[in-house]
Formats: sequence, structure tokens, C-alpha cells
Amino acid sequence: MTEQRIVFDRLPLSERSRLLQALRQETVGGALLLGAAVLALVWANSPWRDSYHRLTEAELGPEALHLHLSLALWAADGLLAVFFFVAGLELKHELVVGTLSKPSRAVVPVVAALAGMAVPALLYALVVKVADDPDAAIGWGIPMATDIAFALAVLAVMGSKLPVALRAFLLTLAVVDDLGAILVIAIFYNHGFSPVPFVLALAGLGLWWFLQHRRFDVWWVYLVLGVAVWAFMHASGVHATVAGVALGLLTRVKPDPGETHPPAERYEHAVRPFSAGVCVPLFAFLSAGVTFVGLGGSAIGEPVAVAVIVGLVVGKPLGVFGGAWTVARFTRASLSSSLRWADVFAVGILAGIGFTVSLLIGELAFEGDPVRETSAKIGVLIASVLAAVLASVALTLRRRAYAALAEEEERDSDHDGVPDVYGHDAGGPGTR
Repeated sequence: MTEQRIVFDRLPLSERSRLLQALRQETVGGALLLGAAVLALVWANSPWRDSYHRLTEAELGPEALHLHLSLALWAADGLLAVFFFVAGLELKHELVVGTLSKPSRAVVPVVAALAGMAVPALLYALVVKVADDPDAAIGWGIPMATDIAFALAVLAVMGSKLPVALRAFLLTLAVVDDLGAILVIAIFYNHGFSPVPFVLALAGLGLWWFLQHRRFDVWWVYLVLGVAVWAFMHASGVHATVAGVALGLLTRVKPDPGETHPPAERYEHAVRPFSAGVCVPLFAFLSAGVTFVGLGGSAIGEPVAVAVIVGLVVGKPLGVFGGAWTVARFTRASLSSSLRWADVFAVGILAGIGFTVSLLIGELAFEGDPVRETSAKIGVLIASVLAAVLASVALTLRRRAYAALAEEEERDSDHDGVPDVYGHDAGGPGTR
């Protein structure tokens, strides 16, 4: 008889350890991100708000290389490329040796993530259609993304005992979201296209792949090559963050004989703290400073803002939950006995926190249209706060159950560093 598949069952021990380490770093980054966003909002609405906008618009960089950019653009094009490089490394790991490497384990998070991108985009399009604002339709990509750092910051406060399997589900959702977002940016939000720099960027990516598979291991060469690929991608008109995720996907994730850690693991260990602790908070600081003074109440009621709020707060949980439930229903898989579908819905609400990438897509979609760009940012800010509050309520309702599950997951009676649930289930899913 075929063994019934369990949805959100316990992770393998090696994956659990890796996941918890990554979550700790992202949680700290989330706290810094929130602090940076609050500082930007306070400054942008203070009597000194003009100085904030002068700062974000200050330009620097070599004009000859088409890199004389404002600080806000350096953050969006440069710092977020580092963020997407880490996302690319994470995705490559998941595809080759992690959750997404086995179709039976990948189907639930992948379908949930795809539905969690499609439903918000459709709801956004529906709202702007009803509002009869065709010029706002280009912003359909804004509510598609999940901000994992912000979401984990909420979890650290309100849901720190959430089962590891559900936290892994949230992280995988965000990783697939990131890939979807970068594809949407590359295809729909590029501004002009220059083939020669693009070909040079592709050549640099090919050289990166070749050096990886030749086991070449001089870090500064990769640094120079990565910067060159980023610069050529930027000059081509394709958004420069595409270079980050492409370099991550071309990095080797399996160790060779005699190699303790593969390059992807070493790079992620080195770069993730910089991405989470510097790049994303700085982007938030330079992008989240919306000035509400003088806007009145009309900005919140603009079709763009309403559509973004509906997409993130309503569309995300419906898409994520609906995708996961549908896969389980039609594959006759059963939910882990320790969980409820309400827990999956709570994760879907958390996924509605779209902050970082949603702000980026809003800037790209409405470049040259400051009114709609401001409305999009207001929508992202309000939606992210609403999603955080609603998720906190949902998590609080199950706090006692999560605490009991966490105690069982973490109990280590023999103090050998391995939770008892793994030692007592040799050969089970947690030990593979």
C-alpha cells in the first residue's frame, strides 16, 4: 500500500538546522528594516522633510558608465541586487538539494506561491478596472511579492513558536515569490533595451558558470565579475537586480569530494548578513519615506492604493491558502496531525506583507508618474501594516498550541544536540 503523503510534515534534520540559522539572520534584518522604514516616514513627514527628499535625490557615480544615479536608484538597482543574489542562492539550494528538489515536496509550496502571486494581481486588475483607471493597470505586479524579513520580524514577536515546517513553508513561498518578481521585473518593467551590454552581461554570466564548474575559487575574481555583470545588465535596460538572482542560480550548491562547504553555502553565509542588515534596511530608508503632509485623505482612496491593499491583504491569503488546500485536496494528501488549516491561512496572511519588492515594483511601474507612485507606496505601507496586525491576531489565537508543539520539537533529553523527535524516529522523514 502506498504511504499517504503528509503536508507540512517535519523537515529533515540538516534542512531544519540550515533553515533556523537563515531565519535568525533574516529576523534581525527585519527588525532593522522596520526601524529604517519608520525613521524614513518620520523624517519625510517632519518639518525637515525637504532634506530627506534632497538626500534620496542626491546623485553620484560615473556619468560615462551611465551610473550617475540618485541614492534612491543606487538602493533599488544596486543594494537590492545583493538581496536578489542571496535569493538566487537560496532558490538554487532549494531546487537542487532542498524542499523543491523532490516534486512530491515541492508541489504544495510552488502551487501556493504561484496562486499567491496570481490572485493578488487579478484582484488588483479588477479593482482598477472597476475604478475605470486604465493608467493604473501597469501596477498589477505590486501586490505579488512577500517580504520575508518583515514577515519574520512579525513572527519573532507574535509567532516565534510557529512550527518549523510552517516557517519553512513561508520561506519557500518567499523564495518562489522572489523568482516570480524578478521575472516580472525583467519582462514587464524594463525601460528600453540595449543588446550589446545585454550580450556582455550574458557572457559574464557564462564565465561565472564556467569558473564555478571548473572549481575556481578566488573570491575577488567573482566579486569583480559580479560587479561587471551587474553594470552590463544595468546598461542593457533590463533591471540590474536580474543580475543578482542569475548569479545566484549559476552558483554551485553541491560540495565536491573533500570540500566541506560548497560555494553557494559559503557565499550565502558571507553575504546574507550584509543583505539583511545593510542592503534591505537602506533600501527601505530611501524608498519608504512617503510625505503625507498636504495629501489629504484622497491619496488613500486612489484606485492604485486601494488595489494594492486589496491585493496584498485579501488576495495573498486567499491565493496561498487556496493553492495549498487545492493541492492537498486533489492529491489526497493529509495535513500534519499537529496542525490546522487555520495555521496555513495565518501564514498566507503573513505573506501579504509585501514591503521591499512591492515598493521596488511600484517605483518601476509608475516611474514618471509621482501621484500614482506615491499612492502605490501608501498602499504598500498600509497593506503591510494591516497584514502584520491580522497575522498577529491569527497567530495569537494559536499561541498555546504552537508553544506545545515547539516544546516537543525542541526537547533534547540526552543533550546530544539532536531533538528527541529525530532520534526516536530513525529512518523517518526527519532523519533523511
